[in-house]
Amino acid sequence: MIKSKYAVNAIAFATIGCAIEVHSYLGPGLLESVYHSCLIEELKIRGYAMQSKLLVPIFYKGTQIESPLILDLLIEESLVVELKSVEQIHPVHKAQLLSYLRLAQKPKGLLINFNVEKLVSGVTHIVSESFATLDA
Repeated sequence: MIKSKYAVNAIAFATIGCAIEVHSYLGPGLLESVYHSCLIEELKIRGYAMQSKLLVPIFYKGTQIESPLILDLLIEESLVVELKSVEQIHPVHKAQLLSYLRLAQKPKGLLINFNVEKLVSGVTHIVSESFATLDA
């Protein structure tokens, strides 16, 4: 996992660039699964290590539960990306990503909504408590 805030932020910035490329090419209004597949392809083109639909085991009071957490994307072992293609981002979407970060023990996440006119208005950065412990 990345050890510095600078490195994690650089990965986030590059990921947003990939998402902008996908959005510029496809436009808004498609299913989340389409954007997911295309973003994976763009990340591969640019040489980023990532995992898609990553299963994260969940433990409840010391017992592993049957249903794992499924992350849309984990990039460079440090950045969780949750994709949406919705009319509007709601507070529960942000809370969902923060829970994902905590449970997966990752420092930063991006909530990216592709159903917007300009993608930059559809991107939300979220950091977990572990982000503060990283080197500058």
